[in-house]
Amino acid sequence: MRRWGAGLVGAVLLLTGCTGEASQPREAAEPGSSPVTAAEPPATDPDEDRRPEQERRLVVVGHATEPQLRLSRGTAARLVAGEVTRWRGRRVVTTGRVERRLRAVEGDPGSLAVVPLADVRPTVVAALVAGRDPVRDDPRAVGLTVVGDVMLVRGVPDPWGALAPTARRLRSADVTVGNLESTLSLAGAPTQGGDSFGATPALLRPLRRAGFDVLSLANNHAGDHGTGALLDTVRTLRRSPVGVFGAGPDRSAASRPAYRRVGDVRLAFVGFNAIGETPQATPTSPGALGVRMPPRTGPLVEADVRHVERTVARAQERADVVVVLPHWGTQYTHEPVPVQRTVARRLVAAGADLVVGGHPHWVQGVDAVAGVPVVHSLGNFVFDMDFPDEEVREGVVLEATLWGAELKALRLVPYAMATTDFAPRFVTGDRAAGILDDVWSTSTGPFAR
Repeated sequence: MRRWGAGLVGAVLLLTGCTGEASQPREAAEPGSSPVTAAEPPATDPDEDRRPEQERRLVVVGHATEPQLRLSRGTAARLVAGEVTRWRGRRVVTTGRVERRLRAVEGDPGSLAVVPLADVRPTVVAALVAGRDPVRDDPRAVGLTVVGDVMLVRGVPDPWGALAPTARRLRSADVTVGNLESTLSLAGAPTQGGDSFGATPALLRPLRRAGFDVLSLANNHAGDHGTGALLDTVRTLRRSPVGVFGAGPDRSAASRPAYRRVGDVRLAFVGFNAIGETPQATPTSPGALGVRMPPRTGPLVEADVRHVERTVARAQERADVVVVLPHWGTQYTHEPVPVQRTVARRLVAAGADLVVGGHPHWVQGVDAVAGVPVVHSLGNFVFDMDFPDEEVREGVVLEATLWGAELKALRLVPYAMATTDFAPRFVTGDRAAGILDDVWSTSTGPFAR
């Protein structure tokens, strides 16, 4: 996958087929905009002129933490043409090399920039233009959705009822992935008392109905009814249409990625458990792929990290996109532990194109490592936690857009659960803004406010 040297930005394709000049009739200026005739053409990077016309279409990029822009065609045309140097209080950068324009936006939530479509980065959020999302609506687009921890037993009264409110959106993605925090077998005695999460193969039906294509078992509850139930769960999933990764009868099997192909794009999914409780798979014994690291399983074990690095590198040789799902971190905090960032850098260096963590039960911050998004925790997706703190019932769904092997857009969609059915429901307004503020509060680089 294409690597980027800078962090996350928000991007908007302004006008299909627009190459630097306004092609629509001029509308009245929107409130807060200041039309100014550009002193020079917007595109001044000579590399832009050598691209095919389709790739020279211009876009406006904004900061990743800002809400998605909604532009009319007329406003889009004026911004692209360089007629506006400030729009609704934001500086609009239209000249200079593309990298300079992008970095101006990444470092300043109050800036926008005009860049070619080809330079939209994997960390962008596309605004609507006349009701259309140009990155997502492009014929090349492949949609990947990742959700946090899925626990559908114990106090959850109805698994399908918990998944139904979000199912339509999950099914709309080309590939939807989640972390299953239970077994699909009750073949052994509970290993964690009242915190043992076990189900039967019947749970697979609502998961499939909700749109899940791939599930991770690299977590601290996949072994809650012993290794026999864990292996039953792996076999049940391998016989089903749902892909599985992160656990198996030995370390080699637990390291095996799940692969999914959408058109010409092949995706690989790798997961590891850093929390313990589920046995760590060895060359001769079953369990989850494990990395021993703080805060739960001791100091960072170099041999474990090197094994995961090799696993990621091999997956990169066979796939266009490699997604890594670590189960790590401290519970009930928005702050990643420092070692998460250390391991994330190594995952990216090994070939990971996206890293999406789980286990803390709260959302955590987002980093950009060599331009690769690292989301430290999406929070609970479904979990029967009725604590006074609302953070355990809040989270974000990650929606990524790929163009071939290139990650073009990343969006975090907030939701909240009720204590009656523990079903996540998408939220807007102040509730959504508050959840995203929790994410941004410990984010770094272009995701920091």
